[in-house]
Amino acid sequence: MSIEADVGTSPAARAVAPATPAQTRPFAWSVRRELWEYRSSWIAPLAAAGFVLFGVSMGLMRMTHASRMISSLPPEKQAAIHMIPYAIAAAAIGLTSTIVAISYCLGTLNNERRDRSILFWKSMPVSDLTTLLAKASLPLVVLPLIAFVVTCTTQLVMLLLGAGAQLAHGHDSAQAWATVPLHLMWAFDFYILATLTLWYAPIYAWLLVVSGWARRGAFLWATLPPLALCVVEKLAFDTSYAWDLVRYRLGGSFHEAFVNMGPHPFGQHQMNFRLPQADPEKFFSAPGLWLGLAVAAALFALAIYLRRRRELV
Repeated sequence: MSIEADVGTSPAARAVAPATPAQTRPFAWSVRRELWEYRSSWIAPLAAAGFVLFGVSMGLMRMTHASRMISSLPPEKQAAIHMIPYAIAAAAIGLTSTIVAISYCLGTLNNERRDRSILFWKSMPVSDLTTLLAKASLPLVVLPLIAFVVTCTTQLVMLLLGAGAQLAHGHDSAQAWATVPLHLMWAFDFYILATLTLWYAPIYAWLLVVSGWARRGAFLWATLPPLALCVVEKLAFDTSYAWDLVRYRLGGSFHEAFVNMGPHPFGQHQMNFRLPQADPEKFFSAPGLWLGLAVAAALFALAIYLRRRRELV
């Protein structure tokens, strides 16, 4: 018997051979490829966190006078004032992540046709379904997780800076830890990012379709048809159903995900600031959520078809 035959039939060779295809993991590598090509997905939230921490640091320098005024207020008012910067930090990072997700969805399919890199990626043993799943996972999974981790880290650093400033000015640093319930804020941050991502799924899917279809001017093709529909409906029928639908999709997640979201959910004044009460049962039973997810699935299937059939720009 030859040496090659002995090696090919050995138990070690039989154990290694079938494992080779499974180790390619095309979906995981496709997601990594999107992160490598679109570094703004993690650079932009970090930049937003940097600006937030810079502003907080500047604010702590003038803390002496403000701390005397705040210490004279009731405990609940003190807690409300201390929570405002943390809410601003979460909003800034979350908004940045949403803008990055919109920019990514508008450009990802269009750019690969423009620079003809699609010819290279289509030569790889990766299906259009796997590629589109990887692309959709960025705005739906990866970017919200990055925003959540960056937000939690930023808020923790803010708390440490605040405690250090309290010590530097001769105050008790334990007050900073007592007035800012980080675990509650982190749970609130995760909930609002998850609900907002699910609610915006049809928007991201629509942007992917436009990115895969438009030759150029993807942003105009994504925004002008809905606006034109609103204008035509108003002029022709004096109704605003289309505009109400657009407004509901853009901002309806907050009203569906929380209890009694009025015009001023966070209070009309800084002294009345409070976190709204989450209502996941109301959110997950909302028809708008499930209709939106169904539309997102249909648009996602259309994006797969366009990537498979669309010619180069």
